[in-house]
Amino acid sequence: MTDTGRIVVGIDGSDASKSALRWAVRQAQLTGSSVDAVIAWHPVLVFGYMPPPGDFDVEGAARSVLHNTLGEVLGDDRPVTIREHVVEGAASRVLLAAADDAQLLVVGNRGHTGFAEALLGSVGQYCVHHASCPVVIVRDEPKS
Repeated sequence: MTDTGRIVVGIDGSDASKSALRWAVRQAQLTGSSVDAVIAWHPVLVFGYMPPPGDFDVEGAARSVLHNTLGEVLGDDRPVTIREHVVEGAASRVLLAAADDAQLLVVGNRGHTGFAEALLGSVGQYCVHHASCPVVIVRDEPKS
């Protein structure tokens, strides 16, 4: 299958981001695209100070979340090319940069319960307003 473009999907380990990954992979299969799975991370700040190095590997934890999410959602089956990206920075800005020349950006919604489920999360909302490509917001799949 020829790679005709890139689909960027934001991953944070939530059920909504898992649904977004499933959607992005299905869309990539339909369009002959590859998928860039992106997770953003920040250094840990505790009351305005950064803990000494070695206390907690935030980047390593983010890498594990990304790897585990891909494994849980896709298993060993990778029907399209998937590239993993672990990037330091605010999620909204990291995703916009990753999607700069992409054909599509896919993120999960961040709703809670009841009426709040209809609301768009802050990262998704920022991406919708500022992305240079179309943005798809995927709601978490309902629990049975």
